[in-house]
Amino acid sequence: MFKTNSKPTQLREGQVDTMIGPQVVIRGDLHFSGGLYIEGRVIGKLVALDGKPASLTLAENGVIEGEVRAPVVIINGQLDGDVYASERVELAAKARVQGNVHYKVVEMTAGSMLTGRLIHADSPAAALPAPEALITADARMD
Repeated sequence: MFKTNSKPTQLREGQVDTMIGPQVVIRGDLHFSGGLYIEGRVIGKLVALDGKPASLTLAENGVIEGEVRAPVVIINGQLDGDVYASERVELAAKARVQGNVHYKVVEMTAGSMLTGRLIHADSPAAALPAPEALITADARMD
């Protein structure tokens, strides 16, 4: 008698719900769900909605200037900003990332470039002392 919500909780591989074409420039933050494919330029944050399946694909000629937060992030263009992927990050052959990449699973293809750090989501990196603190501590022991 009553229907349950039959919307899928996962995206199909390569699913595109929204495309930002090559001639489009968007200035401002975007909040999205589903598959977002960017061939144009976005200047601002891209944030996937909590609890919804979402993936972001940045095409070879696409550009993002800002932070990205999504479960799945696939990059083959230029991204200037930090990436937070709760599930998976793929850096394709033409990827150019300037920023830190926070990931659970990462795949890097030969030719991709990352100027920043790869930070595993479950790593205790925040608990480690800064390198300067180690040098200072060693110097005091003398």
